[in-house]
Amino acid sequence: MTRRPGAVLALLAFAQLIVSLDYNIVYVALPDIGRELGFTAQSLQWVVSAYAVAFGGALLLGGRACDLFGPRRVFALGCTLYAVSSLAGGLAGDPGLLVAARAGQGLGGALLFPATLTLVSTSFAPGRERNRAFAVWGTAGGSGMILGSLLGGVLTQAFGWAAVFFVNVPLAAAAATLAFPLLAKDPAREPGRRFDLAGALTATLGTTLVVFALVEGPELGWTPVLIPAFAGLSSLAAFAVVERRGRDPLLPLRLLKERNLGTGVVVTFLYMGTFGTLLYFLTGYFQGVHGYSALATGLAFGVPMVAIAAGSQAAGRLATRYGTRPTLVVSLLVGGGGAVVLALSMTVDASYLEVVPALIVLGLGQGAGYTLMFGAAAAGVSPAEQGIAAGVASTAQQVGGTVGLAVFVAVANTGRSEVDGLRTAVLLAAAGIALTAVAALRFSGSPRLAPAPTS
Repeated sequence: MTRRPGAVLALLAFAQLIVSLDYNIVYVALPDIGRELGFTAQSLQWVVSAYAVAFGGALLLGGRACDLFGPRRVFALGCTLYAVSSLAGGLAGDPGLLVAARAGQGLGGALLFPATLTLVSTSFAPGRERNRAFAVWGTAGGSGMILGSLLGGVLTQAFGWAAVFFVNVPLAAAAATLAFPLLAKDPAREPGRRFDLAGALTATLGTTLVVFALVEGPELGWTPVLIPAFAGLSSLAAFAVVERRGRDPLLPLRLLKERNLGTGVVVTFLYMGTFGTLLYFLTGYFQGVHGYSALATGLAFGVPMVAIAAGSQAAGRLATRYGTRPTLVVSLLVGGGGAVVLALSMTVDASYLEVVPALIVLGLGQGAGYTLMFGAAAAGVSPAEQGIAAGVASTAQQVGGTVGLAVFVAVANTGRSEVDGLRTAVLLAAAGIALTAVAALRFSGSPRLAPAPTS
């Protein structure tokens, strides 16, 4: 285990915060970006979609790269790619360059996310130390998505849209610089192991095309995306054949038979497809129903951000005392209850204070669930395969968020009024959260964990 756990954990949480911020930091800047760079109404969505497609499509590749080349190297490469792509985005003078920069950020995230998750799983002793590490990592990830909305509003209003890109440059560069002195040296590569090029190509192409179809379907209509969707599924079928026959596959299919990882795929898919969509509907409620400005909307997310951080921190301590599975299930049920209360509180004349109790309960459950589900998914996987396990779980998370948003947006659009549609979508998300809790019952039971031994 690491000799400087505090510094290592701070670096990993910092990197996870960078990834999470970039999910939402550009949203409030989109009108300015579209106006200044000449995007059309249809092409502007690619500022968001390019990141989502590249991120979701390359996560398996990033995870396996951690196993073959070492998580420290992949961490540093991901941070460097983030810094370079962010600089290019801030300097972009036309739509094509900006979209390419966003894709570069997404690829950086696909390397960085599984690297940080692998390093958290392997750098800290099982028990209290690892639970605490996941709590800090989860706090950065869960609250960072909301902090992105707030920071994006502040930076855009004060310095212009380019600031939402430039802010990443010193942050990612600092993380890349600190990787080698702080993180443990990567283990020597095992003799005979090789990079599964055929598997990497078919998996990345297939996942990218499927994510593209899911992201663009709600905007373009489902008919235009049938061809890329079919091509993506065909590529994934080819990937399965390649992996079954390969000597050193990108994704050993036996891993999917592991109880915890298989359950983790379902749980992370459902979690992001439910909790992950609520930020979108809250934004619609604050701005569309109540007319909040971008900055006011960002400030309104301050309450759930604090609640998510508190839930994440509590989750590590509770998991150490009561076990991961029961703590995760209860967290999901609490979050689902908060979503129900939130839906019932979302009316045309409700004040912000009237929805605060629901935001607090929702945030506590959401933060605790995010912290615990990745660790539960990776439990029992060998250290040499932690990277691909992280890639599998995070791919399921990304695809789940895309599917959930497409489904619930379609539901919201069928409402008799805007607020009626938003409430219906949130209620259905609450039902999905309850299903997530049921799925989490299949995780292997974990005993109450004693404190990690000291050396």
